[in-house]
Amino acid sequence: QVQLVESGGGLVQAGGSLRLSCLASGRTFSNYAMGWFRQAPGKEREFVAAISRSGGGNTYVADSVKGRFTVSRDNAKNTVYLQMNSLKPEDTAVYYCAAKFTTFSTVVPRTDEYDYWGQGTQVTVSS
Repeated sequence: QVQLVESGGGLVQAGGSLRLSCLASGRTFSNYAMGWFRQAPGKEREFVAAISRSGGGNTYVADSVKGRFTVSRDNAKNTVYLQMNSLKPEDTAVYYCAAKFTTFSTVVPRTDEYDYWGQGTQVTVSS
């Protein structure tokens, strides 16, 4: 089992920034590709960003956040981050991190491929 705990959400004005963190425990963190997803009220959960098990430059972000959001990880701290800049009201959602066991250094943009999920953290962007 892998336990994931997100933090860093909150209320921010449009144009502001937040950094979300996701702390993992229970298994060897570097064996897992990680992803960030979000779900707004009345909408389906959608992909935001993903990073391979080794991190580095092997990342992928959704077109809707490209140029504004950056995903990174620190395997020594068992933590994955989502840096969110130039936030917009449409970024308002509950943000979730997810983990997928993999032996490959790949990014995983599909919601249904992840094995473990956190409880989520609320991000609200006011206009």
